[in-house]
Amino acid sequence: MSIGNSPDDNSPKDARPFDDDREDAREDAGASDRPSVGRALQQARIAAGLTVDEVSNATRVRIAIVHAIEHDDFAPCGGDVYARGHIRTLARAVHLDPAPLLEQFAAEHGGRPAPTPAAPLFEAERIRPERRGPNWTAAMVAAIVAVIGFVGFTLVKGGDDAGQSAKTPIAKGPQASTGKPVSATPKSSKPAEPKPEPSDSAIAAAPRDKVTVQVSAADGRSWISAKDHNGRTLFDGLLKKGDSQTFQDKEKIDLVLGDAGAIELYVNGKKIQDDFQPGQVERLTYTKGDPVTG
Repeated sequence: MSIGNSPDDNSPKDARPFDDDREDAREDAGASDRPSVGRALQQARIAAGLTVDEVSNATRVRIAIVHAIEHDDFAPCGGDVYARGHIRTLARAVHLDPAPLLEQFAAEHGGRPAPTPAAPLFEAERIRPERRGPNWTAAMVAAIVAVIGFVGFTLVKGGDDAGQSAKTPIAKGPQASTGKPVSATPKSSKPAEPKPEPSDSAIAAAPRDKVTVQVSAADGRSWISAKDHNGRTLFDGLLKKGDSQTFQDKEKIDLVLGDAGAIELYVNGKKIQDDFQPGQVERLTYTKGDPVTG
């Protein structure tokens, strides 16, 4: 009688993998094959034949932020909320469905993030490209001066004509029997000074040494934030439909519009014609020379 174990008994049962372990291994292998969020955006951009500059111009996302996102560095975005917005915008620009990328980002960064405080808001600001063109403000001021000069000349001319009429001799007729001569005194009429109606030209004559921004909630309510050139908060709150706020600074005004589609903007007396979409978050900066056409 031999003493010993059968070959099956010598095999450790724990060394045989379970089905669940094999399935987890396959899932991990599949996840490792999937590109990161930034890598997926970069590959889609290259496949679409677009450069980083072209994507930046199309989306108004700064070139530095586009480069950082494509390298999976989301810190320059200013928080997860803005990172998600940049991912959605870039994905649409390179013809990708943003939903899977947002799910992957949420999974890698701990789910949907809490609201980002307003302090780092302008670290991820999208700077509007500067354009140069004709100085329409100066042309409008010159036109107003010309109109005022014409009105003054008309008044002076009318006064001189009235004086000449008063000096003209008047023929006297025969006196009546009652004894008092009858004399006629001409009445001089002075043309009334025309009152110009408010127009875009009058609005454009705003102080040229300052930047003036008017924000109006024309189509609905929207949260807005405004800061001056020192970063001091001028307004931070909800603007209800029909309300408006006006901000002025000697250098620049920084704006954040929570729902840009509901807002009408007037900068230095000129209406901003950008096609803002409902629900779109916009971060804008305006200076004394804005807006300029070119």
